[in-house]
Amino acid sequence: MTLFPNAKINIGLYITAKRDDGYHNIESLFYPVGAKDALEFVMQKPEAEFDELTVTGIETNCSMNENLVMKAVNLLRNEYTIPPLKIHLHKIIPAGSGLGGGSSDGAFMLRYLNRYFRLGIDNERLTEMALQIGSDCAFFIKNKAALVSGRGEVIAETDFTLEGKYIIIVYPGIQINTAEAYGMVSPVNPVRHIDEQIEKPLHEWRSNIHNDFQDAIISKYPAIGYLIERIYDEGAIYCSMSGSGSAVYGIFEELPPAGAYNDYWSWRGKLQ
Repeated sequence: MTLFPNAKINIGLYITAKRDDGYHNIESLFYPVGAKDALEFVMQKPEAEFDELTVTGIETNCSMNENLVMKAVNLLRNEYTIPPLKIHLHKIIPAGSGLGGGSSDGAFMLRYLNRYFRLGIDNERLTEMALQIGSDCAFFIKNKAALVSGRGEVIAETDFTLEGKYIIIVYPGIQINTAEAYGMVSPVNPVRHIDEQIEKPLHEWRSNIHNDFQDAIISKYPAIGYLIERIYDEGAIYCSMSGSGSAVYGIFEELPPAGAYNDYWSWRGKLQ
């Protein structure tokens, strides 16, 4: 079976509290976008005893056991019989970019193993299992625009849409360690919540919708700030870092010409 796990962007990201379990509460709008990895799995030959995972494309610097795809397989094996698998992951979405590529890979693996082996696990249970793999994984079970809070487990689907707008995502090649990023910010309750702010006209978002990681990350990596300004100069209505970075995205009425960001990894397309 071949799957195409997609990325997401964060529209607004507020760190609202440090939790007793070591995680942080957040508030954000998660929005799926069309940049995709490719993931394929088949059953091994009957005599095989172990899984096989190969990874191509962008380097992940991740061991087999640490890969969220394998964590998904092993999590299901705690309760269900899953035979040894041959798995191939082709990475298109950069790791450490804030685009949720690894989380999407793990969640898609859960979803489609459930379907392939007819395990009968409902979405509520799949979401609970996804949270055991990673906080962002839960969103990708339904993979629809959603207001996300708690540590990622409170997911409220929304009718909000950016359909018809265009997006460019640019990754400057800087891997951000999520734990380190959280250590650089202090939790603050937002004056206005993201569900209210997204109702404002897009041209007002620049003054009203913020990513709490952004200023701290830019202070350490000024190139990210320069990139945001460059995207605004290209005509973006709104531009922000996604997640804890370092990828940034711009939303446009019309897409800038191809080739503008050939010096970086980038993806462009129409939003759905």
